[in-house]
Amino acid sequence: MFISKFGSAPKFYVRAPGRVNLIGEHIDYCGYAVLPMAIEQDILIAVEPVKTQVVQLANTNSLYLDFSTNVNNIQINKTKPQWHNYFQCGLKGIQEHFGLNNPTGMNCLLDGTIPPSSGLSSSSALVCCAGLVTLRANGKTLSKVELAEICTKSERYIGTEGGGMDQSISFLAEEGTAKLIEFSPLRATDVRLPSGAAFVIANSCVEMNKAATSHYNIRVMECRLATKLLSKSKGLDWKKMVRLHDVQTELGVSLEEMLTIVKEVLHPEPYSTEEICKCLGISLEELRSQILSQNTQDVSTFKLYQRATHVYSEAARVLEFKKICNEAPANAIQLLGDLMNQSYISCREMYECSCPELDRLVDICLQFGAIGSRLTGAGWGGCTVSMVPTDKLNTFLKNVSYDCFTSKISG
Repeated sequence: MFISKFGSAPKFYVRAPGRVNLIGEHIDYCGYAVLPMAIEQDILIAVEPVKTQVVQLANTNSLYLDFSTNVNNIQINKTKPQWHNYFQCGLKGIQEHFGLNNPTGMNCLLDGTIPPSSGLSSSSALVCCAGLVTLRANGKTLSKVELAEICTKSERYIGTEGGGMDQSISFLAEEGTAKLIEFSPLRATDVRLPSGAAFVIANSCVEMNKAATSHYNIRVMECRLATKLLSKSKGLDWKKMVRLHDVQTELGVSLEEMLTIVKEVLHPEPYSTEEICKCLGISLEELRSQILSQNTQDVSTFKLYQRATHVYSEAARVLEFKKICNEAPANAIQLLGDLMNQSYISCREMYECSCPELDRLVDICLQFGAIGSRLTGAGWGGCTVSMVPTDKLNTFLKNVSYDCFTSKISG
């Protein structure tokens, strides 16, 4: 197909995998560690560097239209997050990092097996793939950590205020192990999952593109606002504080103590923009220009108590999950399943990022033998990940059957 499209053969290929997050949802952008692993499903790009300064993109899926752009005039449309815009994010990130004045043009043909908008990081895998393509075509080298950090920043060109989990696991994953991904500085630690269980992904078939709606960025802003209010209440320099992790670090307290502080400082009722401005002593214009993202300017109420409670409790669950995997007690599978179930309840009740189809799918998974089941990815659609004892796996797979996508990952 590449030859018929471009009239010549590709010179190299680049691959970036998708990921499933076992636990630690919506906390990477708050500065907290997460626990994902890569999946076999991936984005693959065939590449031919060319002497012109034009990038031509084609996709094996005819639903995604061809695109071309001059490498010196990259325009990323935030209002319509089409597939080629994610490629341009990775392209632009590498160009800006190296200050490339005369970047190489390329012919690229993309293929992908990650279901789109499924919560398995198809978009981030494309950004990572594009970054790696641009790096190789221009004869540059970077470490995997540097690549992950650049691609994390460059994906924000699309308008999503994401953390770094998806890009980090795409570059730092290793076969046979999950990873504890920590930030500032970015690092990855092997987490050996217990034998006797498999992790199974099931797709609700409800598509959710987090860049196409404001759901995701509203949650990021709610966490940012909670950070500001908590910081101010404790006499910290709240203007410099951006992430909930920063508050804990500055106060030098435990996650459990942070949960107590949240209860003391924040109220469960939604905060209006007027109340937030009053608490911080700023104008509405300052709130919009200095704190809120572009697509959350018109949001009138924010739930700060619920979001902060989820983040601090979820961060604690991630550490407990890793501890159980390391210590491997006899009831490890049950304990890990309990943590996954707690995570899902918090995502549904406190973070409100589930949907009726995901709720139903989790119930079905638990009904047919899963010890733990939860949404994975941003939510509001997409996939569940379930931990299933191997002796119940065949029965589980037979009963939990979705045409869109299923994947088994052994522990």
